[in-house]
Amino acid sequence: MARKEPAADAANAGRLKQIALTYKMTSKADPKIGLVLAAVGIITFGVFLAIGFLIGYPTYLGILGFLLAFLATAIVFGRRAERAAFGQMEGQPGAAAAVLDNIGRGWTTTPAVAMNRSQDVVHRAVGKAGIVLVAEGNPNRVKSLLAAEKKKMARIVADVPVHDLVVGTGEGQVELKKLRTTMLKFPRVLTGAQVTATNDRLRALGDLMSNMPLPKGPLPKGMRMPRGGRQR
Repeated sequence: MARKEPAADAANAGRLKQIALTYKMTSKADPKIGLVLAAVGIITFGVFLAIGFLIGYPTYLGILGFLLAFLATAIVFGRRAERAAFGQMEGQPGAAAAVLDNIGRGWTTTPAVAMNRSQDVVHRAVGKAGIVLVAEGNPNRVKSLLAAEKKKMARIVADVPVHDLVVGTGEGQVELKKLRTTMLKFPRVLTGAQVTATNDRLRALGDLMSNMPLPKGPLPKGMRMPRGGRQR
């Protein structure tokens, strides 16, 4: 038992350090976070304590109020920290990929499955809702990226639904903070076995493309690329 105590203490210290770091980062984007948390805690505790005096059980209601005040403060802190984090990530390259990595169990994400010279990018997520292609970048340029990727998906996994989303704040786009919620709202149409099979087929495609021999250096003049291995 003595060996577990230092590990537990280290874990608690790490947790407290993480909370302190999160608070510090949140306060930069939300300077009023301290006042808000204090107000939530005091008001919640005060209400339950007052009810306790009215009904003659101040001790019991005071303890309950303290616990609920702590819970309410934690919930408010979590939501405001999340909002601040999304605010800082909004518009940053790769922000959508970071959200997809934390979408939850049952999803397999692959960042940057398609990209152009302007660094507009398409990420892919596979789950029971099917395949979701998430684009970030210029909304006009990503249309061609999405169209090409959807065409490729139709050839490889024609029986799997493919959804596409563009991250942004414009019309028809999905805000970064709503990306996870939007994806989780898609109807679940695949079984676990079908999701695994889809991932295997997509993974095989990736291996095929990565192992395909490519010519070194510039192509000889007048040489044409093959159009798809037609046999005569």
